Order: sequence, then structure tokens, then C-alpha cells
Amino acid sequence: MSRLISPLVLALIGLFLFGDGAYIHAKAWLAQLLLERAFDRSIATGQPVKPWAWADTWPVARIEVTRLGASAIVLDGASGQALAFGPGHLHQTVDAGERGIAVYAAHRDTHFRFLRNVAIGDEIDVTRADGKHFRYRADSSAVVRFDASGIDPASQGFELVLATCWPFDAVTSGPERYVLHATLIGTGEQRFAIEP
Repeated sequence: MSRLISPLVLALIGLFLFGDGAYIHAKAWLAQLLLERAFDRSIATGQPVKPWAWADTWPVARIEVTRLGASAIVLDGASGQALAFGPGHLHQTVDAGERGIAVYAAHRDTHFRFLRNVAIGDEIDVTRADGKHFRYRADSSAVVRFDASGIDPASQGFELVLATCWPFDAVTSGPERYVLHATLIGTGEQRFAIEP
């Protein structure tokens, strides 16, 4: 009897762990759909729109890397709760398109998984919730300690930083961060048609 129970218990534990991992990815996917809808409504109305009634954040930008087919909606703030649903805009930094460095952070295993495939020279499009569009070109990357990013808050350029944990395939968190730097190369008017 005990020979039968042990494999059954192990199978149940395995099923639970698989389900827990699948739940995290499903939550991230569903959240991005709701965030897309709220972002589109924000552009249409000119007002911040929460993705769900109890949200304590709202969409502020969309990041796209067309070459990779990657897209993510960025939330206001980078609290742990916000990062569970999408990339976050660090409050201490400027908005995309403004003089200084706009910094967005996200988890390496969900919303910024695509960063591992961004190459130097790739174009990164950022559309803000006010409909303004900015194009950046990735020009450098680095692996740094979380407390020594090398990001200069006094920069006078028009810059973008996308940051996530490092290494990309790690199972546990650690002190290192991957920092992708990009420089503004163009601006544009509202680029996306809002569908009713």
C-alpha cells in the first residue's frame, strides 16, 4: 500500500507545482489583455483608466520591439504588485520622450522575457497613454548589481532603459540586473488607431 501512496503523493505535488507555474503565466497573459483594453481607452479618453476596479495602478505606455513581435503594456509605478501584471515605470524617472532617462522594469520570466533576444541596433517603440509615440535604438547592455546600475539620473539626453533580473534562465532571484540602454531616434504623432 505504501508503494502506491508514495508515487501518488509525488504525482500530486508535481501537478500542484505545474499548476502553480501555469497560473503565473496565465495571470500575466490575461492581465496584458485587460491592460491593452485599458491603455486603448486611456488614449481615447485622455484620462488614466484602471484595468480592473480594484487596481492601484493604470497603464502609462506600450513598449514594442517589432523585429521580435514583442509588446507589453507598462504600468504606473514599479511596486511588486504592479510588476506581477506588467512592466512598471519607475516614478523617479522621466516619461518616455522627455529629457533624461525613462526607466521601465519587469520580470525576466514574463513581461520582459523578450529582452534576451533584443540586439544592439534594434528599434524599440514606446507609445505613451497620451498617444505620443517615440522610437529608440538599443545601443548598449550591461549586467550590473541591483545597487550599482550605472544609470545617471542627471543625464541630459533622451534615453530609455529596460531592466530585468539576471541571468534570464535563473530559477531564484539574485543581486544582478540586466540593463538595456537605448537612445531616442524619432518621434511621431498618435500611431495606433483606437478601435471602438
